[in-house]
Amino acid sequence: MRAVRYDGFGAQPALAEVPDPVCPPRGAVIAVHATGVCRSDWHAWQGHDDTVHLPHIPGHEFAGVVQEVGAGVTRVAPGDRVTAPFILSCGRCAQCRAGATQVCPAQRQPGFDLPGSWAEQVVVIEADHNLVPLPDGIDMTLAAGLGCRVGTAYHAVRAQAAVTPGECVVVYGCGGLGLAAVQVARAIGAEVLAVDVSERALAAAAALGATPVPFAADVAEQVRAATDGGADVSLDALGSAATAGAALSSLRPRGRHVQVGLLLGEDAEAPLPMGRVIAQELQILGSHGLAAAEYRDLLEEIAGGRLDLGATVGRLLDLEDLPAAMLAMDHPPTSAGMTIARVGCGTMSA
Repeated sequence: MRAVRYDGFGAQPALAEVPDPVCPPRGAVIAVHATGVCRSDWHAWQGHDDTVHLPHIPGHEFAGVVQEVGAGVTRVAPGDRVTAPFILSCGRCAQCRAGATQVCPAQRQPGFDLPGSWAEQVVVIEADHNLVPLPDGIDMTLAAGLGCRVGTAYHAVRAQAAVTPGECVVVYGCGGLGLAAVQVARAIGAEVLAVDVSERALAAAAALGATPVPFAADVAEQVRAATDGGADVSLDALGSAATAGAALSSLRPRGRHVQVGLLLGEDAEAPLPMGRVIAQELQILGSHGLAAAEYRDLLEEIAGGRLDLGATVGRLLDLEDLPAAMLAMDHPPTSAGMTIARVGCGTMSA
């Protein structure tokens, strides 16, 4: 099959012919129709994730069609349209039995410790537990973001932050993840402020109903002034010391901060305003993907028109464009929203 692969951290990725994957007994091979280009892929390429083994195929968010299933698989069959959370859980541990598959201690992740979806085929382990059927009405190009950015935003806003109608939410970073968070919060009925350095990203957030706030040294003060003392909820959807610190400082007393963007590399030990956290009884919450059981509610919101996946997508590429897309993540983005690559035969709902 064709796949994008890199042989060293930071080395030039390239389109290559690689062996077809072998289907595990309880797994499935998926013919990838669309796959996302995510900042986490860049972090893995830079060597910030110690689970990656070289040579490596990146990519962890995708939609496609089941091509082959193992002998132990009963819930899905070849021809089914599917996606999967980027966290592939074991389905048997205490966390999985409790429904918290997104924190399964035995989790595996395509694009990190498993070969990823920047390829014509990708393996999903424990297919009965991890594969999510896609309704026929959802375009696969749009559905590619469900495994990571849209799903991650949904879990962060609804489960972790537990946003309620009328609350004020500030989202730092308006890439694909941040725009999805804006959209989910607005669908709940929250007032949303969106912070970014990019005018294009701020315009995209404004189109979704958020109040744009350009990032500046005093942005936390601006947010507190605009919200009569601070936001109820802050989300760092970028993942940097600057955005995490500013997001925490944007909260009103007893506010809730959700760290969604990864803090890796030089930001892994980010200094945070812990004096404010203590004095104002702020809550700091982590958020990691989306539990498999949460997909039903997410897909219902999409089917009901409350969430428009098209509003989160920026650029559409082809598989051969992905090496250049990886290199481009060394620089600030030139477009708003998610970048999605079309792979194989699948771009539409067929």
